[in-house]
Amino acid sequence: MSETEPIERAARARGWHHGRQARICDVADPWAHGTLLRATRFRDYWDYNVVRVEDEPGLEVGELIAVADEALDGYAHRRIDFDVIAAGEARRSDFEALGWRTLRLLYMRHEAEPPPADGLAVEEVPYDLAGDLRLAWHEEDFPDQDPGAYHEQAREVAMSRDARVFVARQDDRTIGFAQLEHESGSAEITHVYVHPEHRGAGLGTAITRASIDAAGPVEDLWISADDEDRPKELYARLGFRPAWLSMELTRLP
Repeated sequence: MSETEPIERAARARGWHHGRQARICDVADPWAHGTLLRATRFRDYWDYNVVRVEDEPGLEVGELIAVADEALDGYAHRRIDFDVIAAGEARRSDFEALGWRTLRLLYMRHEAEPPPADGLAVEEVPYDLAGDLRLAWHEEDFPDQDPGAYHEQAREVAMSRDARVFVARQDDRTIGFAQLEHESGSAEITHVYVHPEHRGAGLGTAITRASIDAAGPVEDLWISADDEDRPKELYARLGFRPAWLSMELTRLP
């Protein structure tokens, strides 16, 4: 690996993420340290209504919150994303002390062949057939949050990106799903979720592998994971390599 390869890989991942936001957000206002993004049709989809900090801003936490309060005035949530992980980490504990939820998000690029499939059955289904699992995911990650219109908005965004859904079933019950989205010659596996009662049986591997196979000969295939959780280890076994680390900070409604 050359000395510049990790830098180029990170820039590629960051560009993919920024491009995805640019195609959905109808408001993108520059500010001194990045971009203020809003998708006014998708107000409950936090990823597209965010203060994006693209450098070391040199601002205190209270000053950053004031920027978010102004940029997202009228929205129920507040969201600040740090493109530079060191800038986010330097302020993480202070945000958490104020009740903000923080996430180290690792983008990974598919660069190696996955091991042979293990034979578990996976099938492609229409988007809405994974609806129960989407609700289960939301309840697990945001147990005190009413999803509001989020799932309707997420569906519209996913359909604009040619979303394909792959599921595993047991006794006619859908117990795990993965979602693959294509755009501009590349693709991203945006969801991998297995019901808690069925984890540890290889279903996550099977549905992720099916999504990799379905992606086809794309320029880049991306997936993201909580850098402090185990799924990134699964993705590494399937041929994904770390590319870029960012931080998301959210004040829930």
